[in-house]
Amino acid sequence: MPDTSKTPEAEGQVADAYRGNWVDREAPDWTRPYLRLSRADRPIGTWLLLLPCWWGVALAAASTGFRWIDIWIVIGCGIGAWLMRGAGCSWNDITDREIDAGVARTRSRPIPSGQVTVEHAVLWMVIQSLVAFLILITFNGAAIAMGVASLGLVAIYPFAKRFTYWPQVFLGLAFNWGALLAWTAHTGSLGWPAVFLYLSGICWTIFYDTIYAHQDKEDDALIGVKSTALLFGDQTPLRLQQFGIASVVLMTLAVLGALTPEGRTAVIVGLIGVAGFGAHMYWQLRSLNTEDGDTCLKLFRANRDAGLIPVLMFGLAILA
Repeated sequence: MPDTSKTPEAEGQVADAYRGNWVDREAPDWTRPYLRLSRADRPIGTWLLLLPCWWGVALAAASTGFRWIDIWIVIGCGIGAWLMRGAGCSWNDITDREIDAGVARTRSRPIPSGQVTVEHAVLWMVIQSLVAFLILITFNGAAIAMGVASLGLVAIYPFAKRFTYWPQVFLGLAFNWGALLAWTAHTGSLGWPAVFLYLSGICWTIFYDTIYAHQDKEDDALIGVKSTALLFGDQTPLRLQQFGIASVVLMTLAVLGALTPEGRTAVIVGLIGVAGFGAHMYWQLRSLNTEDGDTCLKLFRANRDAGLIPVLMFGLAILA
């Protein structure tokens, strides 16, 4: 008979990772703790970091015309998002190791569970950051400066929940920086449409990460960690509706600012993408049960599909 005494966490797997993910199934044993530290077994975070980058480059290309460098921007942002998400998560887990040890969902992470030492985690973070920097320097000078400027936000984020009920704002500031960077990588300078995209992404991040934070609200309240889930409480659906509307309005301004001079068809295609994005968030609100952790995790992960809708339609607007 199979041995059922081993839990996934006892074998080193992380509690909220997909069961049967490629890290746990196929990665060499010695790499697994480091890949888990980078959240390679939980790819949704990479998607949520990457999608604003793709919004930025797709809308910029729809505005000023496609360039062959855009293909490398798309690929480079994909690789860079994986690396910088891994580096950011390593930093997050280094700073949060004592907090993670006190929360049921996170105590199985590599540092609190003893799979990775703090020293090795720091080294792994540095390696990922350096490789990501090599990709960044293939972009133009303005984009390189934008990328370097984002490091301050990445460094501050893990500490936000210690002093504010709005750590999701700090996450949004860091996670959506790619909209500014990718726009700049295409155009060579920052523009108002990119700023509106950035602000839209911040509101979206507050939306999805508040849903995510409802999984931990009891533990967070006990250990003194703050979040918008605790701040909003029973008013969460209303607050999320407000941030969802704000995100849609700001993305609409981005589309109108970028595409209006280029023709009606491109604007219509872009606005269809915004409408689909908003419709997906509306579906999430209709499905939300903040007392059901499994539902919260499912809806949080569904935001990959929400963010892909504008990517697809902005891409089609290039052809319009």
